[in-house]
Amino acid sequence: MSKVVLITGGSSGIGKSIGEYLTEKGFIVYGTSRNPENYKNSKFAILELDVKDTNTIRKAVATIIDNEGKLDVVINNAGAGITGAIEEIPEAEIKANFDTNFFGPINVIKAVLPQMRKQQSGLIINITSIAGYMGLPYRGIYSASKGALELLTEAFRMELKDFNIKMTNVAPGDFATNIAAGRYHAPLLDDSPYKKPYGNTLKLMNEHVDSGSDPNMMAYAVLKIINTKNPKVHYKVGEFMQKFSIVLKRILPDKMYEKLLMNHYKL
Repeated sequence: MSKVVLITGGSSGIGKSIGEYLTEKGFIVYGTSRNPENYKNSKFAILELDVKDTNTIRKAVATIIDNEGKLDVVINNAGAGITGAIEEIPEAEIKANFDTNFFGPINVIKAVLPQMRKQQSGLIINITSIAGYMGLPYRGIYSASKGALELLTEAFRMELKDFNIKMTNVAPGDFATNIAAGRYHAPLLDDSPYKKPYGNTLKLMNEHVDSGSDPNMMAYAVLKIINTKNPKVHYKVGEFMQKFSIVLKRILPDKMYEKLLMNHYKL
């Protein structure tokens, strides 16, 4: 029987690439969007779901179970970018980012666990970020929200081991998607003490996304994980130097690594 897959945020970017690839491979795929009516030409079903609204999550999960009788794989892909000097980002925007990137996946996981426990099987893949392994300048809130999800997965794996439910993280680097357009950008204020370094860093970040890798790399990685009997705790997908930056953080003294980051961002 074909495996049934739920992908949050499956209407564009990495989620769309994963959904289309898994559909081609014979999976039954359900993506989600807050506005599914905008994606009537999708190659797989798009359900209404907002990770910040538990009612929409419960309804989407119930629809899949009613239709298919099971739910094999959940991919927590929905996420939001945020940039700015931490001092200048409004508290409401910080909380909104964590609601999407951290509490959102928790809401989805809580909604699907009863069905997976009933099946005595299931796989949950949390899409995090290589940025979650380090505190990046002017992306500190994003780094923190994705880093929190990485750690949450580590704890969840141990709590779920008795139910044959697997969980893993996949941390992408920079990919050529529309994520930059959907970010919250703290405004570049003329009287801000951060105006010049933040402006330069923002430009560099957008260039990285524009020249990023093919998002199909993530689709290939996800299929490989689905076909792995016992997935690892962490996976990284992206350019060599982006993945290697995590290795460097482990082996270099903190101040030396900090200096490398500052040189990279020209700070």
